[in-house]
Amino acid sequence: MSGNIEVRHGTDLRKGEIVRYTLRERMCHWLSAVSYVYLLLSGLAFFSPYLYWIAYILGGGPTARFWHPWVGLVFFFVQMWMHSMWKGEMAVTDQDRQWSKTVKEYVTNRDDQVAPAGNFNHGQKQFYWAMFYSTLVLVITGVLMWFPELVSLKAHGLMPLVVFLHCAAALVTIAAFMIHVYMGIVFVSGGLQGILWGHVPVSWARTHHRLWYEKVQREDRSRISSSEF
Repeated sequence: MSGNIEVRHGTDLRKGEIVRYTLRERMCHWLSAVSYVYLLLSGLAFFSPYLYWIAYILGGGPTARFWHPWVGLVFFFVQMWMHSMWKGEMAVTDQDRQWSKTVKEYVTNRDDQVAPAGNFNHGQKQFYWAMFYSTLVLVITGVLMWFPELVSLKAHGLMPLVVFLHCAAALVTIAAFMIHVYMGIVFVSGGLQGILWGHVPVSWARTHHRLWYEKVQREDRSRISSSEF
């Protein structure tokens, strides 16, 4: 390994870079992404006969039907893992409200006029909570459809409502997912680097998440000062 590389939080850092996501956070994110994409594709196959061809790509209808609920449970537990790591970061603050007031400048790439953001900006937090609460609806309705005899759904005529709620929550996640992918890969240049490799340039962190960058800098200075004694 080159002598100018420092390893921190499972991430290789070079001069002028900062850790954006730890190895554990990246593993959680990609487990969530892979399981969600499978659920998205298999769910669309079941949603409409015009999309049933997707099931053949996934190994056939019976195979997709078998794995869909199991992968759904994997996705749910990964979301809970993510929540245990990031729930404290996702609380809406006054700084987030200020950021929202400058969202027009954000979407028109006038970064110098956007209010500073913390580790996650308000848009990212909205995506997170949309996925979190939709996941709760999906897992509850999904288990009820998986085992309808648990509460006699058919006998009480509740199955159509359960199916509707499951589809509605899925559509919310699909819309949020599409926006998330576009913003993370296309709109904000350099964002993908952080979730792939864990590090981003200091200039990127200062521009897009200034409050978080300044907090990390203060913590680093404090740690260095403590180690000197």
